[in-house]
Formats: sequence, structure tokens, C-alpha cells
Amino acid sequence: MKRGSENLPEIRVAVAGVGNCASALIQGVEYYKDAKENVIVPGLMHVNFGGYYISDIKFVAAFDVNKNKIGKDLAEAIFAKPNCCAKFADVPPLGVNVSPAPILDGVANHMREAFKVYNNSQVKQADVAETLKETKADMFVNYSPVGSRNATRFYAQAALDAGCAFVNCMPEFIASDAEWSKKFEDKELPVAGDDIKSQLGATILHRNLVKLCLDRGVRVDKTYQLNLGGNTDFQNMTVEERLKTKRISKTEAVTSLVPYDVPTRIGPSDYVPFLGDKKICYIVLKGRKFGDQPVTIKAKLEVEDSPNSGGVVIDVIRAVKIALNRKIGGALISISSYAFKHPPTQVPDYTAKQWVEDYINGKRER
Repeated sequence: MKRGSENLPEIRVAVAGVGNCASALIQGVEYYKDAKENVIVPGLMHVNFGGYYISDIKFVAAFDVNKNKIGKDLAEAIFAKPNCCAKFADVPPLGVNVSPAPILDGVANHMREAFKVYNNSQVKQADVAETLKETKADMFVNYSPVGSRNATRFYAQAALDAGCAFVNCMPEFIASDAEWSKKFEDKELPVAGDDIKSQLGATILHRNLVKLCLDRGVRVDKTYQLNLGGNTDFQNMTVEERLKTKRISKTEAVTSLVPYDVPTRIGPSDYVPFLGDKKICYIVLKGRKFGDQPVTIKAKLEVEDSPNSGGVVIDVIRAVKIALNRKIGGALISISSYAFKHPPTQVPDYTAKQWVEDYINGKRER
């Protein structure tokens, strides 16, 4: 792989969960490896992020529970079923074989068949922390399924034990949990999270509609967001008990902007298998404008779900590498506020964007 920044150390990335989002990320690193500066590149927010380019990212380890992915080169595993992420890049062999992940609560009972889970009496699970050490991973990106409370904490602890950073893309609270954040700070390791935002997804659109109303003097009386999709993420979320933190994360991302209580309902609404990786979002917002006259906003967003987070995670990875270079430990406030739904500190998106630019330029520590 061609390096973009010969004067900087490469970024060595390990991944937990070789699903659709991992597929989009790994394809994206190949797709954008020759992206040039000073031109508009569709899909990227930063070609150059603090001196780091897309081609500086190298995948060194991966873990999954799918018996059809385990043992395969990561470049092949990202296209194994039930993955349905659009193929937009031919990824050459990466020299990284997928290791058996611990099952824990990453697999709900109703998902065992869909995830094609290996037989743990026949397959020995990997020693995750040891693998991270052996591969000299800089950071561990967590793509565990929604509801994986124990698995997420297991991976966070493995990162701590291995001495690498942690990127929590899932709606389980690590970076935004004071106790876990302190653990990373004590080890002088950065942590970013929680629950990745899409590049142009339901949360960012909903937040901006609410912000528009507030800026224009419209009182928001009630709002809701309904999401439909056909990938395994939506299939997994058909069981309500796995959605507790997901609903909190998505709801707080919107309501944190409003200085008063607003009746709100946000979250996955249904699994529609024939949609595949397509996600359809409906947003409705009701409010009052001048003279208490009613106003209603209705929006529909339709996207390929998994690639929608790839460009965001690519920025997070480079931000975390910069923190490692600068020996910054604990929660990374700027990139977390910019890139995640449930960061340690919620701020308007324009503020978060400025924080990230200041962080890149060394004007903000974290």
C-alpha cells in the first residue's frame, strides 16, 4: 500500500466485528488511497488530517464470530454473507486473517443463525489483548452489534491491557463514561466515542433541523424519527431490550440542543429484509412560529447505510493517531463531539467542527 506521509508513522488498526461498517471502512481505505489535496473529493471531509492521509492506515488484526469469515484474509471476509455493503473497491489481500472473537453478548439468541456463529467447542477463541500486542496495533475499532454491553467492555479492557487506543463506534458508553475514560487517562491512552455519526445520516439531519428552528425562533413542540433498514444491524435491533442505549444515544444527540423539554421518539422502527443495506429515515418535527401559528417539517432520507459512517471513522482514526503521537490520554473531546452521537461533551455541530480544526492545528489538547 502506498504511504501518504513518509515522515509519520503508519496507523496500525485492529477491528472488532467484520460486518458491513468494517467492509465500508476497509474498502474506503483502498478507494481513497491516492486522494489528492486541494480538490473536492466526494466522501471525504479531510484528505489531509494533521499530516495523515488515507494511505497511512494499515489494518493489522480483525475479530469476528462468523465461521465463514474466520481464517480468511480480511480483504475476502468483508464480502462474506450476511454482509451486504455495496462493493465499491477491489481490495487486494491484506495479509490479515480474521481471528475468532469471543461471543459474549455480541450475539443475541435471534441472531445466531444470521451471524453464522462458530461452534466454540470446535474453535478456540483468540486471545484478543495478546493479538493486539503481537500485531502492534495502535488502536482498536469496536464495531460490535447494538446491545453488546459486555462485549464492548471486554474489548475496551483488551485495548487497555494491550496498551492501545480505543475507538467505540457502538452505542455502549465508554468514552462518555467517566470511569472508563479515567482508565484510559491513567494509562495515557486515548479513547474516542460513543456511537458513530453517519456522514449525512438521520442524526445529523435531525440535529440541523432542530437547530434551524431554534435559530429562527420556532418553538419545537414535538418530534420523532423512524428508521427502516434491511441489514443485520436492523435485524439485530428487532429485540427492544438491545436498544436501550441506542435510543438514549440517538435521542440525546437531538434533544441536547434544545433548552427545554420536548416530547421525542427516536430509534429503529422496523427490519425490512429486501432493503438490504439501504436505510430509510422519516423525520417529523412540529412547532410554533410567529403568532403561535403551527409549522410542520417532514423529511425523508434514503442512503446506503454502512458507507455512511466510513468517512467519519477515517477521520477519527487519524485524530486518535495524533493523540497517540502527542501522548494524550483519556477521552478525546473534540473528535468525539464531532463524530459521535453520545460524546463526553455535546455541543452544536459548528462548534465541534471548529474544535476539530483547532485540535489538528494544536490549538486544543484534546
